[in-house]
Amino acid sequence: MEFLRPASWQEALAAKAEHPSAVPIAGGTDVMVEINFDHRRPGHLLDLNRVGELEEWETGADTVRLGASVPYSRIMAGLGAELPGLALASRTVASPQIRNRGGVGGNLGTASPAGDAHPALLAGGGAVEAESVRGSRLIPIEDFYTGVKRNALAPDELIRAVHLKKATGPQQFSKVGTRNAMVIAVCAFGLALHPDTRTVRTGIGSAAPTPIRAATAEEFLTAALDEGGLWDSGKPVPPSVAKQFADLVSGAANPIDDVRGTASYRRHALGVLARRTLGWTWEQYRSERGHRSCA
Repeated sequence: MEFLRPASWQEALAAKAEHPSAVPIAGGTDVMVEINFDHRRPGHLLDLNRVGELEEWETGADTVRLGASVPYSRIMAGLGAELPGLALASRTVASPQIRNRGGVGGNLGTASPAGDAHPALLAGGGAVEAESVRGSRLIPIEDFYTGVKRNALAPDELIRAVHLKKATGPQQFSKVGTRNAMVIAVCAFGLALHPDTRTVRTGIGSAAPTPIRAATAEEFLTAALDEGGLWDSGKPVPPSVAKQFADLVSGAANPIDDVRGTASYRRHALGVLARRTLGWTWEQYRSERGHRSCA
């Protein structure tokens, strides 16, 4: 196994062009596990730790450009207001040591359906900035996942950053695991309210071959909030609407039975998570707009 250590982004792109099968490594929290268990034995490892720009972020008027290697711990500490769903998801990642090393780029590159960042990325909305010596492109986040641990990157492309919409409303993330820490999600769910467009977005993890959005559930809840005038009135979401939303989220999943949980349990748990996160986000929305007294 050959170890490549580019000192700059351009050197990294050149190395990836010369060795398209080279596996990028930054935090190493996913790659090293696969290597240690002999699940992967690449000919080349492409170490990106000397490329400092990957650990930086830029905040614009409406978006955040998040470097691929920004550690989860820095997202938690510095981007809780701009990206609250991702900050919440970051808190659930493994241990403090791993949160200090791992980043969103690694989750995206591995593209495991159980990656904690994916539901928050899907719910928040954004795009992956991919680049090669041929140029750069933005891949919408919902188009990035193409199969089990497969993504839309070309063989010579690397993830440079993720462009994420700054939150305009409350966001939540929740997951079910077999214990409280250092656990792969049995299932996970992200929800984001977007009052500026009067829409909602969701993200489901560990309950389908890829991370997915619950599109029908989003359409239903968006219509229910609009038709009921709830964005303006701040009234509570009717229980019947919350139940239907939860049922549609469960129906969007396509889970499997495995050692962490059964398919039927995952569907049930997703419904519970959907109902709870809707309650949390809507109550926060009402509170922030002074609607708490509306009943």
